[in-house]
Amino acid sequence: MSSRIVAIGGVVLALWMSAGHWLFGIGGWLSWWFVPTIGLAYAALQLWLAHRLRVTRDRGRRTGRATIVTLILSWTCAIGFGLTVPNNVDHELVSILSKAAGSAFSSEMSIALCNPLGIITFALAIASLAFAYADARDPKPEEDEGLDEIPMAPHPLG
Repeated sequence: MSSRIVAIGGVVLALWMSAGHWLFGIGGWLSWWFVPTIGLAYAALQLWLAHRLRVTRDRGRRTGRATIVTLILSWTCAIGFGLTVPNNVDHELVSILSKAAGSAFSSEMSIALCNPLGIITFALAIASLAFAYADARDPKPEEDEGLDEIPMAPHPLG
């Protein structure tokens, strides 16, 4: 996966998570809290990950499957979080999903789902970053490597 795609996609998803309400006409004052906390933190994680993917590529290594899978899962949860995170509109908590469904039950379910989705989003983004660091490392030497080159010391009594 290209580091440029990760950087652009990560920033777009950070905006989606923190200010996506405005696209649906339900922007409220909670966005002023979401942008500096959730949005900037997620964008920073994604830009850091993009940098680590570039370092991996520059070292001639491949990005591992674990890095890609955790990133895709993080992005999927970020989309779900953006759909379910509530905003305060006319003194009522409304999410994109609850506005589309139009029922009080869907509003409560959206609020119940947004916190776990947000936690999982960030946990997977951090895991993807950790996997990206591991992808760029030099391979670990084998245990038996180099034993034939070093002769054993003679026994002092022999």
